Amino acid sequence: MSLRLGDIAPDFTAETTQGTINFHEWIGDSWALLFSHPADFTPVCTTELGKTALLKGEFEKKGVKVIAVSVDDLDSHNKWVPDIEEVNGVKVNFPIIADADRNVATLYDMIHPNASEKATVRSVFIIGPDKKVKLTLTYPASTGRNFQELLRVIDSLQLTANYQVATPADWKDGEDVIITPAVKTEDAAAKFPKGFTIIKPYLRTTPQPNK
Repeated sequence: MSLRLGDIAPDFTAETTQGTINFHEWIGDSWALLFSHPADFTPVCTTELGKTALLKGEFEKKGVKVIAVSVDDLDSHNKWVPDIEEVNGVKVNFPIIADADRNVATLYDMIHPNASEKATVRSVFIIGPDKKVKLTLTYPASTGRNFQELLRVIDSLQLTANYQVATPADWKDGEDVIITPAVKTEDAAAKFPKGFTIIKPYLRTTPQPNK
């Protein structure tokens, strides 16, 4: 059965390019981004892991740890890393899980039903400090991920976890947000002292409360 939003992310122990980890312990009090790759030495994956390394500082600013997984073994990962670094001009500064037994791929339902039983799809899981799944995305093996979108989604998830707001289409950090229907209009002024605009009775916007 596929993981659903709000489910506890399955825990596991695995070998990585940065040593053995217990996943929940590794997350600690942080957020986590777990993303899978069909195989080592594949072209799209090489660009994605390089982009992740380049953006690691941006994820860290948001309190997010990043970790990749591929169903190849640790020796293969270690041989692949120099290619990633050469192609992208960056050091691979995050762990890559070795999942030769497909334990992690199976726990997270990453095996593509219409492809090789070895190949994982490009899955993304964003996991909160409470170890619950906050977002899932699945791309076909042919399509590289948009990492700016992942950063944007994290901004939204972290904001809406702490305030009674939602984010509209194409929202970016710093823009107005939507007050959730759970907040009555008569209570909105106290909850949102920056003020709010009633566009429709069910659509009320306010400046981002944590800016």
